[in-house]
Amino acid sequence: MRRIFPATFCSVALCCAAPAVAGPDAAAGWTHYGGSQHGMQYSSLAQITRDNVAGLEEAWRYRSGELGEGHREPFAFEANPVLVEGLLYFPTGSGIVIALDPATGREVWRHDPQIDRTKPHAEIANRGVTSWVDPGAATGAACRHRIFVGTLDARLIALDGTSGERCSDFGDGGEVHLDRDVRVEESDWVNYTITSPPVIVGDVLVIGSAIGDNRSVESELGIVRGIDVKSGDERWRWDPIPRTAEDPAYSTWRSEEAARNGSANAWAPLAADVELGLVYVPTSSPSPDFYGGEREGDNLYANSLVALHAASGEVAWYRQLVHHDVWDYDLASQPTLVELEHDGEIVSAVLQATKTGMIFSFDRATGEPVFDIEERPVPQGGVAGEHLSPTQPFPVAPPPIARHSAVTEEDAWGLFWFDERSCRKKIAALRSEGIYTPPAIEGTAEMPGFAGGVNWGGLAFEPERQLAVAFSLDVPMEVALIPRDELAALLDSDEFDDYDIARMSGTPYAMRRKMLASPIDMPCAAPPWAWLTAVDMRNGTIAWRRSVGTIQDIAPAIVPNLELGVPGMGGPIVTAGGLIFMGATMDDYLRAFDLDDGEILWEGRLPAGGQATPMTYYLEETGKQYVLIAAGGHGRMGTTIGDYVVAYALPD
Repeated sequence: MRRIFPATFCSVALCCAAPAVAGPDAAAGWTHYGGSQHGMQYSSLAQITRDNVAGLEEAWRYRSGELGEGHREPFAFEANPVLVEGLLYFPTGSGIVIALDPATGREVWRHDPQIDRTKPHAEIANRGVTSWVDPGAATGAACRHRIFVGTLDARLIALDGTSGERCSDFGDGGEVHLDRDVRVEESDWVNYTITSPPVIVGDVLVIGSAIGDNRSVESELGIVRGIDVKSGDERWRWDPIPRTAEDPAYSTWRSEEAARNGSANAWAPLAADVELGLVYVPTSSPSPDFYGGEREGDNLYANSLVALHAASGEVAWYRQLVHHDVWDYDLASQPTLVELEHDGEIVSAVLQATKTGMIFSFDRATGEPVFDIEERPVPQGGVAGEHLSPTQPFPVAPPPIARHSAVTEEDAWGLFWFDERSCRKKIAALRSEGIYTPPAIEGTAEMPGFAGGVNWGGLAFEPERQLAVAFSLDVPMEVALIPRDELAALLDSDEFDDYDIARMSGTPYAMRRKMLASPIDMPCAAPPWAWLTAVDMRNGTIAWRRSVGTIQDIAPAIVPNLELGVPGMGGPIVTAGGLIFMGATMDDYLRAFDLDDGEILWEGRLPAGGQATPMTYYLEETGKQYVLIAAGGHGRMGTTIGDYVVAYALPD
């Protein structure tokens, strides 16, 4: 029988002219990942409305030719294209940058960075490019308009937006190598990569990195860099792990451990406020994720939202949202900069969605919480050598949009009787005391799982209604620590062949993990496993929520096509037409939802999985608003693989 949810699902956890303009007008052009550098995933376009969206038709489709051949597994196609100066730009999973005519989908140019496709990479996705127009350059000058892309082998490449040729005055022949002086070691794997686009403030480009985690304590350094947008020279670098006593966060570490630890990197998309000169950086956990005995303390600035001065890299403010992370609760979502109506005032705020399913809100100039944050007791009793935080931060509002309660035997569920029986037995053997239950040798049922809650799909924000919309998961995960002296025997056996197993070198434990699943790989907890939720951010309440996604493209033929609410990756966008557009789920659809109540108003059948965030734009020449999505599937999730970009519009 075909498995419904591949075991490898658990491993998914994993531009603008200067000066940039934020808000609805910028978002209508979709000039940056997330619409603008504010990351609102919002468009002021309103030609397509709830009244006419049922008439959407495919306008064109394009095929990139990349299906992952020559690589250990197919790339994920997670790109959120941008429209700048009349062309659409996006990267494929391997970082091939393509420019298309937005009216027809005709290819104008492509640039292949020629990564080594025979090497396994810790990550296999590229979410977007960044556009910059030099305000001092003459019209028609070479590289007046630049497209920047980070690559899976840690290069930052600058391309001419018109021709696709490299900008020879940037770095070394158009590229800067980002894997220098960050503790990269020679390996059969490429563990230090770039998967999300940079942001630009003035003439400084700010970029993070993605690091293959759980390998060891001494992983690569998770530094964030400020780079001269013209020359490629490094202006500054900021390390999310404090290395000297002068840093106020140093006291949350032991000095010898701070010197050894790596990661805490920013792999998710960043956001920027050009007027304030601030870049908002969501950081991940220090290495390794699931055991912190070699990194005692709260571990600032890991698992934090950090505001950096773009000109200098100095910290303006920070808020840690997970203390001493041992759950892989990276800040995986792009920060969302909004004008928030709160207590009768307008607050320039930054919203941060998390894998825990919580949404935090801060004044983006000062870092003061908009909705208060409480430190609440959480489960204790970690393995020998662990030093857990006794409390964790919870916003008083809004309520979590992912499940926080324990997974119990009563939750056991399956399509068939043997499924439910197997799940009941598995759950009974695992520790589960609700969110922040620490990893255990006997195994822990982690909920939310290490893939979320909310992952890199992030939030979409509609400013008039003050609604934050998010796609979130309620998929239980199983995590167990393996005493070091038992690892060899476990690897020699076939008992855990379908688990991710990580060595976590430098600690007393290795780790195994996977989705907590039935014999046919259905999640063991009852559906829905995925939700689309709208949160009223005026008062921090849930406006509505609905399950989303069917098992049409992932179930054996004998199983009915049930709308169970299925997992996925990707995020929603909202428009002034009162609509939400989202793919994300493991069935092959792009859907339009009514912003008022979540009702599905339209479904467009995709030729492959839509594990990407859509975008929308308007063309004067055709008089049409388009909605576009990258439909290439996700290799690790097991969705339908393809190489498509599909655009929809209303008929003439």
